[in-house]
Amino acid sequence: MTVKERIVAVSDLLDAATEHINILRNIAWPNQVQVAFFKNKMQKLPVVEYSKYDPTPVLELVGQVRKRLGIDPVLDEWAGRIADRLESSARLLQSRGTREFFEHSTAMYGSPKDILPDGESTALDLAHHFGSLFENIKNFDLGTPVKEVVSPQELAKKMEKAIDKMFGDKGPKVQLDDTISSKAIAGRRRVAINPNAVFSDKDIKQLIEHEIHIHVATSMNGQAQDQLKILGAGHSGTTETQEGLAVFSEFIMGCIDLERTRRLSDRVIATQMAIDGADFIDVYQYFLEKTDDLNKSYDGAKRVFRGGDVKGRAPFTKDIVYLEGLVRVQSFLSVAIATGKFEYLNLLFCGKLDLADIPALKQLNEMGLIRPPKYLPPWIQDKRYLLTHLTFISFLSSKESTVLHEHYRELLV
Repeated sequence: MTVKERIVAVSDLLDAATEHINILRNIAWPNQVQVAFFKNKMQKLPVVEYSKYDPTPVLELVGQVRKRLGIDPVLDEWAGRIADRLESSARLLQSRGTREFFEHSTAMYGSPKDILPDGESTALDLAHHFGSLFENIKNFDLGTPVKEVVSPQELAKKMEKAIDKMFGDKGPKVQLDDTISSKAIAGRRRVAINPNAVFSDKDIKQLIEHEIHIHVATSMNGQAQDQLKILGAGHSGTTETQEGLAVFSEFIMGCIDLERTRRLSDRVIATQMAIDGADFIDVYQYFLEKTDDLNKSYDGAKRVFRGGDVKGRAPFTKDIVYLEGLVRVQSFLSVAIATGKFEYLNLLFCGKLDLADIPALKQLNEMGLIRPPKYLPPWIQDKRYLLTHLTFISFLSSKESTVLHEHYRELLV
């Protein structure tokens, strides 16, 4: 068997393992849990039962992958890292509702206090930084226009139009689905919108950038990889980079706002609260103070505790990846541009991947095992603004700005 054949065989095994894992579907809470919570006047912890999950098929496939390694140090690290994440995913589903769930969640997604690329700050620090900003401006008139309420049906039409523009008749179908836990989710075959959710005009642009231009595009590009099928499979090892790209897309296209940023920050803080011992009711009250909306507060707390222990100390930590992924993606793009490594920009979209996969993917691309991505977000199709923006940001970050900041601070008295 040639080296290429061995790589393809390993990819096929990893891809087969992902077919036995669907984390969000397997940790979702049925609607009756919310009904019971409100019926009990928000004073009784939710009771959630999870069906039994057998990790054996995943563990057997992962075992076969590990036996086939020894191909190349870089490629072994790439395949081994994915195998580790898939095993953690299977163990996570096996341990739903227990304290052990948290151990596997942090192995997959990390925790709010993990150190970011700067070597000193954390996602929790960034969340608190945004929080202080919100406090400083909460009584200030930002000139924000009145938000228009958009129905799920109208949102579906807008997303169908965006899908048709980018993918033509090969794009996913848009459906209303009241079983999903978030406002909307997107994949290669379908985009699901929660018919019970409330949307604004700003949500339309955010969801198109986040779901269509990133999640659907990388799914479609990954599915086109006929030799490395693992690039078409979304798994926990790709979550941080995929969500980081999606939030960065909102930023670079100018459609993110303070409310969206606050939601992301509040989720990180709420996750740390749960780690520190807050139970579902405590976290629900935290969100209620922020939103003054019963349903949004329930949804926020549910995101933190789904799959974990509603009594606290064992939350689902996935929601930290939005801010952490954003920092990592921005840092990666800045360095790629500063060093003139433009060939890596398109490679980011060849499928579902993690930034740590880049050295292996470059090697696999040179071996002819990766198809160039067909679908790219607008800011990658035309890179002029991206290059200008990140070059300027890179210049500022490379300069000592303390003196300049103090000069202007003296003016603002």
